[in-house]
Amino acid sequence: MRKILLVAFMLIVSVSVSAQELNCSITVNADKIPGSNKQVFKTLENALNEFVNRKKWTQQDYKIQERIECNMTVTITEYSGDAFKGNIQIQASRPVYGSVYLTPVFNFKDDNFAFNYTEFQPLQYSKDNFGSNLESLITFYVYTILGMDADSFALSGGTDYFETAQNILVLAQQSGFKGWNQNDGSRTRYTLIDNLLSSTYEDFRNATYLYHRKGMDIMASDAKKGKTVIAEAIQLLKNVYDRRPEAYLLRVFMDSKANEITDVFKDGPSFNSSQVRNNLQKISPLNADNWVKIK
Repeated sequence: MRKILLVAFMLIVSVSVSAQELNCSITVNADKIPGSNKQVFKTLENALNEFVNRKKWTQQDYKIQERIECNMTVTITEYSGDAFKGNIQIQASRPVYGSVYLTPVFNFKDDNFAFNYTEFQPLQYSKDNFGSNLESLITFYVYTILGMDADSFALSGGTDYFETAQNILVLAQQSGFKGWNQNDGSRTRYTLIDNLLSSTYEDFRNATYLYHRKGMDIMASDAKKGKTVIAEAIQLLKNVYDRRPEAYLLRVFMDSKANEITDVFKDGPSFNSSQVRNNLQKISPLNADNWVKIK
């Protein structure tokens, strides 16, 4: 009997774990808030971790080793009553085939992170209604992470997830919180999801797939071919630059990939990197110190 119960328990645990898409660590930093009682921030941190990691966000079944590694760091800069203001840094990565290396797929900072929260307030997500700005913010980034990850495995594989994120954005636009609307600036959630779903930036999403699935994922078995494909992906990004020199998605990509690209091309098998370096210098002059390391 004990053995049967043990097997049943293991099956339940297995199903529960496989249903979770994200392995996400969420930290709430309230160091800038004066006072010794920081319990509300710890409660918020626990609530966010449970909200993201215990909910099944898709219809896909993920094995434990397939879960998307991500981190969210919420920094609170203002707090009064139930009103919180600050920023959030989101990072996500996925494994590279044939190695233990994790390649970053998303690295994004949102400075328009404001919400109302009462300690022990339950967090819930409804796809058809706006609940709270906190729920909408976190859920928006969950689906953006899922979309970026899916795009790295299949051509335009993240479209459904991006469309869900866009729906969250539309529902939140009447909330009065900044970042959801077109007139809120050029580096916002609105710009991010609008660009990801725009045919204007199709080459960006093609480059994401090519870079990861056809480039990074073969580096362990054929580093030179992997470099060649990654160079082709960078050329697609250069095509985006030629059409839209100020494209926000190029900044988003390089915030994730600048160090990795440098490491790929500065070491390993011989490769003529001059065109890659020239393309990178045009796409992202802010990372010029990285590009000079590419020989």
